[in-house]
Formats: sequence, C-alpha cells, structure tokens
Amino acid sequence: MRVIAGSARRIPLKTPIGLQTRPTTDRIKETLFNMIQPYMCDCSFLDLFSGSGAIGIEALSRGAKIAYFIEKDVHALGCIEENLKNTKLKEKAKVIKGDVIQGLQQIERNATVFQVVFMDPPYNCGFEKDILTYLKNTSLIDQDTLIIFEASLETDISYIEEIGFVVHKVKKYKTNKHVFVYQKETGM
Repeated sequence: MRVIAGSARRIPLKTPIGLQTRPTTDRIKETLFNMIQPYMCDCSFLDLFSGSGAIGIEALSRGAKIAYFIEKDVHALGCIEENLKNTKLKEKAKVIKGDVIQGLQQIERNATVFQVVFMDPPYNCGFEKDILTYLKNTSLIDQDTLIIFEASLETDISYIEEIGFVVHKVKKYKTNKHVFVYQKETGM
C-alpha cells in the first residue's frame, strides 16, 4: 500500500497486522480520490475508524490543509503515527485515540467544520448509522460537507433520508461500496 498522488506520492504505507483493519486497496483509493479531488484543495478532512491512516494521508498529500484521524486500536495508531512521519505530513494532522463518538465530541470543542468526512467502520455493525445520527446534531458538518462511508455490498442504506441525509452517489466495487451523502437542506 502506498500514497497514490500528491506531495507524498509513491511513499509506502505501513498497515496494522491482523484482521482488525481492512486496508483500502490502492485501486479503490485511486477511484475514490478521482471522484472527490475537487474537494481536496485546502479542505478540512475527517478520517473516522482510520486504520493505517491511508485515506486521511492521501487527502493531505492531495491538498487538504488538515486531517483529523480517530482510531482506538493501539497498533493502528502506531501505523498512523509512523505513516504521517514517513510522509512528512505530521504537522497537518491531528490523531485522536479512542472511540469515534468520544473523538468527535473532543473535536467539536474546537469548532471545526469539515468539508469531507470519511468513515470505514467495521462492516455490518450499524456504526455508520450511529455516526451519521450523531454528526447530524453537531457543528462538525454543514450542508456542503460530503460524507463518505465504506460498507459491505449488502449494507442497507434505506434509513439515510429518515435521519436527515440524502444519498448523492453509491459506488460499488467487487466486495464493498462507498456511499456519498450530504445533509438534507432545510425545508427539503
């Protein structure tokens, strides 16, 4: 696994050993960033369930001004720190150890609004719904924030509108999908 493009292009990334994380393949990462590249210039990027940090690091390499990483696994946190050091992107990153909701609460105190939120929670556990529900009632996102979550192909997303979001796009791959959502506009 490596950084695909930008200032840290071709730098290899370490991944945690074991089955706790599913690193996004270079091919899927490249497809994802080709779709969201217009958002990258000077954006604030939030990487939830960060794993190795590859997605947030790719965002920084491609022009994001800051990326926050929230991860609770100690081995994954070590990889994030090492990857940020090796890519020389550490000064643009904030790494938060702990549960995602607790990390979001910590960030919210800083009044940061993110232009892009990416989450790659464990599949088929419902975490994406819980996080979207939480984000809906925070100052961390606004109606222009693009939220992307990775999920298994069979993950039900029929609840999205019910909790105040609209599906912009679903990109399916062989084994998983990326779901792109925005907050519903008031009065919609």
